[in-house]
Amino acid sequence: MNTLLLYLSYPFVQYAFIVTICVSLCASLLGVTLVLKRYSYIGDSLSHVAFGAMSVAAVTGLSNDIWITLPCTILASIVLLSGRTKIKGDANMALISVSSLGMGYLIMNIFAKRANLSGDVCASLFGATSILTLNIEKVVLSLSLSVILILLFVYLHHRIFALTFDEGFTKATGFNTNLYNILMAILISLVIVLAMNLVGSLLISALIIFPALSAMRLYHSFKAVTICSTILSVLCSVSGLLLSILLGSPVGSTIVLMDMIAFIIIWLWKKMEGSK
Repeated sequence: MNTLLLYLSYPFVQYAFIVTICVSLCASLLGVTLVLKRYSYIGDSLSHVAFGAMSVAAVTGLSNDIWITLPCTILASIVLLSGRTKIKGDANMALISVSSLGMGYLIMNIFAKRANLSGDVCASLFGATSILTLNIEKVVLSLSLSVILILLFVYLHHRIFALTFDEGFTKATGFNTNLYNILMAILISLVIVLAMNLVGSLLISALIIFPALSAMRLYHSFKAVTICSTILSVLCSVSGLLLSILLGSPVGSTIVLMDMIAFIIIWLWKKMEGSK
């Protein structure tokens, strides 16, 4: 207990907890909508785009890579959500995903300015210790973006509900669904860019999928699932961060482990309850 209190007294650990709560809240809010619309894999695809953009920012020496990663991720998400390309569905996501990941790693290899290339790549892909190296500027930026995203979701939740379950009917009522898709693309991109420091680009989908699926095992209404998903996401992320600090394990992988354990416990509980 004394060791934990000692760690919590450090500013960088406090910053990590603030950003962890913000990211887990945002990811879980959008995760319910994405899972219901069967866009679960989009988080993985966009995170690879963000990795490719971050590689460009790294080799050009930018101190804050968000000014490259965010526009690139937004552009890719608009392309994926618009459905106007000739390549449809998961093939489109896979194409963008593997292309961005491959080009990002190639750029980092060819133009790397630092000797510790493997460490940089590992931190980017798996979020090894990135969350524990945040400065106050990044924390304020993450907090600001998270507040904007949460407010937009709360303000538009009725429209999001309607579009999630029946986009055709919502379009027939006169609502601009294309504008909604662009807005959703921007919100998803914000979550991806924020989550990269927490779990890395390869594990972002876990923050989106696991809390939503766990909540759906417990509840069946959109509102209840969304609330339960946010609570589960925050609890698993905070407990995962605590465990990683105490054990010295990778932050991203430990958070994903906690999400997985929560899902398995809920799944077993509902299965045992149903067999009675």
